[in-house]
Amino acid sequence: MAKRKVVWSTLAERETKEILSYFFNRNKSATYSRKLYRLFQSELNRLAKYPEAGLKTKLTNVRGLVVRDYILFYEVFDDRIVVLKVWDCRQNPDKLNIPF
Repeated sequence: MAKRKVVWSTLAERETKEILSYFFNRNKSATYSRKLYRLFQSELNRLAKYPEAGLKTKLTNVRGLVVRDYILFYEVFDDRIVVLKVWDCRQNPDKLNIPF
């Protein structure tokens, strides 16, 4: 199977920037933020080749990839994977609008 292209939704990009910014401000250094972003990218590159690796949700073609304290929700298409949301699992689960 061909490797799919990974595309970030506007929401997922914004959430990722907020997470990385939080750690940058808290740690007064970009080291951890860069490390976390590289981990997200690494896992998404693997996912591009094996899109069924994530957890199933009740939504058709939407899955969740667990990366440390986060779940990257994504939708699988024939030619691409769209990252829909980056969820910090330490938040109140009632705020999550993706059914499992």
